[in-house]
Amino acid sequence: MEKSIAVLTSGGDAPGMNAAVRAVVRAGIFNGFRVYGIYRGYNGLLNNDCKELNLRSVSDIIGRGGTILYTARSAEYATPEGVKQAAEFCRSLGIEGLVVIGGDGSFKGARELAAQGIACVGIPGTIDNDIACTDYTVGFDTAMNTALDMIDRIRDTAQSHDRCSVIEVMGRRCGDIALQTGIAVGATAILVPEVRYDIERDVISRIYEQKATGKKHFIIVIAEGVGGVIDKAKYIEQRTGIETRATILGHVQRGGSPTLRDRLMATAMGVAAVDILKAGIEKGEQTSRVVASRAGKIVDLDITEALDMPREFDTHLYEVAKEVSI
Repeated sequence: MEKSIAVLTSGGDAPGMNAAVRAVVRAGIFNGFRVYGIYRGYNGLLNNDCKELNLRSVSDIIGRGGTILYTARSAEYATPEGVKQAAEFCRSLGIEGLVVIGGDGSFKGARELAAQGIACVGIPGTIDNDIACTDYTVGFDTAMNTALDMIDRIRDTAQSHDRCSVIEVMGRRCGDIALQTGIAVGATAILVPEVRYDIERDVISRIYEQKATGKKHFIIVIAEGVGGVIDKAKYIEQRTGIETRATILGHVQRGGSPTLRDRLMATAMGVAAVDILKAGIEKGEQTSRVVASRAGKIVDLDITEALDMPREFDTHLYEVAKEVSI
């Protein structure tokens, strides 16, 4: 049977996923594979929801947000029986390798499938940038630029009314969007889940210090994992007497056309994933890898090694943010 590979997107969608799918399909065909698209994440492996893709199947998707393969989470796949069923489905189509685009949860699913004899390579795709093994995840740059644009607009009205705006950006466990966007908008204070805070010291005092220098409008950026933006906005208004508004940007950060960086990184990672699968298939080796960006280079790591890595928050950049927000 002609050798085949497949690609799926899993977990939360991220801008750039389509660019990664396109790269996998075209690199796969270039290397002589038949390429299948699996729809709705691992559910597609359990429900026979797939389609062979050709060059034209992925035309003009590099600039589209979301994912043409759709995405979902699968409780059924998380069982030993589900993983075995998924592996049997892959074998029935002659699929020897699978590219999984998603986050840590998606990579855990890929590791289980690899243990059943289906070669798997993961591509980090999540707007949160919360995968420890890689410096960069597909979707992060677009999400930040979307948040940046929204906060810049909020700043215009905050300045017009001498207001304080408390803005929640996405990031449940990871404050990277809040930190980097907060620096880029000149936020008075940035609250992230990785750093303990005191609202009097880290927010109220900073507002008073800036007010003493003549500043009359303020931006507070808070990561989703910190939460409580509405209550914090009320507290700030009560303590300072400054009219304060709360805004939750929400899922607007997931959508939209991916930035150049996301398109480029997704493409480079997609091609690398196919190269890794091809090498493993030709050597008859069991492949269980993750593509990552480390120190500006595309590398690959064992999935288990990647999943076991502790994530490190950029405390230096956090201190930079405090220094420039005086």
